[in-house]
Amino acid sequence: MKRKSLLLAFAACLALGAGLLATPHAHAQPKYTVTAEQLQEAVAQRFPRRYAMGELLNLTLQAPRLRLLPQQNRLGTEMVVDAAGPALANSSTGTFDVDFALRYEASDQTVRAHQLRFNTLRLAGLPPGPAALLEAYGPTLASQTLQEVVLHKLEPKDLMLADGLGLEPGSITVTPKGLVIGFVNKPLR
Repeated sequence: MKRKSLLLAFAACLALGAGLLATPHAHAQPKYTVTAEQLQEAVAQRFPRRYAMGELLNLTLQAPRLRLLPQQNRLGTEMVVDAAGPALANSSTGTFDVDFALRYEASDQTVRAHQLRFNTLRLAGLPPGPAALLEAYGPTLASQTLQEVVLHKLEPKDLMLADGLGLEPGSITVTPKGLVIGFVNKPLR
């Protein structure tokens, strides 16, 4: 009788275990987190940047202040812009605002900015001519400034567990505290 009860209990455990294995959430896949501070530090290393707009105007972009936009799964940034040159009577300071999505680049294991959206470029006290030129040049400046900028580089040690499980970085989710990189199964080769 004890043997029969033990076998029934063992069979029930096996059935329960098999049911758990079949559910998609039974095995939590690893995730990798990048804090807002880590992102800010990585971006700040690539600034200031200078851009000439012909011989009329020179722009200097200071290190951006990143904003996490979890509702849109994007990052935003605002940069201080200093403008000077023959097109201006006096130098001017203002702000440049863009937002962007993120993507993972497997070739160098980096998280990069892409799908940039130009929002605004405002400089205080500009005459209408230079102001219109800057507004027209804004999307190009955004692309040159942040398109494909590396925001974070994953190290081999960061990927060791996932690689051993046959996984690679997949989704990138913007949260109120930073980024969460999810992993997906590597394609069969």
